[in-house]
Amino acid sequence: MSHPALHGLDLCWSSLQSLLDELSADQWSTQSLCPDWDVAGVVMHLVAVEEMLLGRPPSEFAERLPFDELAGFTEAMSKLTHSELAEKFRTVTAARKAELAAMSDEDFATPVMTPVGPGTYGRFMDIRVFDFWAHEQDIRTPLGLPGHEDGAAAERSIDEIRMSMPYIAGKRIGVADGESLRVQLSGPVSGEITIRVDGRAGLVTDSDPTTASITADSTTFALLACGRVDPQTRIDSGQITWSGNAELGERAARSLRFTM
Repeated sequence: MSHPALHGLDLCWSSLQSLLDELSADQWSTQSLCPDWDVAGVVMHLVAVEEMLLGRPPSEFAERLPFDELAGFTEAMSKLTHSELAEKFRTVTAARKAELAAMSDEDFATPVMTPVGPGTYGRFMDIRVFDFWAHEQDIRTPLGLPGHEDGAAAERSIDEIRMSMPYIAGKRIGVADGESLRVQLSGPVSGEITIRVDGRAGLVTDSDPTTASITADSTTFALLACGRVDPQTRIDSGQITWSGNAELGERAARSLRFTM
């Protein structure tokens, strides 16, 4: 049986490919939500990582990920036209799709180093779903072309943030011992994430009243957690609100960032 990440990656690749095929020259050169990259730079980064992985068995990544190779791949792509870069994205992701589809359960269970520490190759591919989905939003948001905000890849990406919420609550927001915080997602990916600090921060599933709650749509929540947008602009626009303990709620709305 194929790993669940394959479906998420396929959704990301298809959605992003459709977007790239329609971009104008000005859109390719638009500043993305990543400070160092325009739209083309984001695409080159995504393709470079897949090129780094292509043709290598999972066991090659047991000790480290050779991110030092990315600069060479990116340099080669910098000479491509925008249409050539879109085609490069198509060919590399097609090759990766075929490669991943041929892998066994044992391949996905292989211990590797992931961007967040030791894990399995399957876990690494879950992180790639999050990376592709987040970077697609990095492109779509400044272009004013919303899309791919729901479905399996979006849900997987929100779940990636959910798993990090105890860290965010404890280290970034500073939820105190005995306090609790609920994140209410109004859609397109709907749900609740509740964290309680009892000695240490942890996820809980009960529906007891919490010290504070914040409410946002799932894309705004993700952009804030990824450090992509200024919290003040989303507070001013009403895209993130809070209730309960006002001080904790506001602090949470301003302190979701855990990655960039």
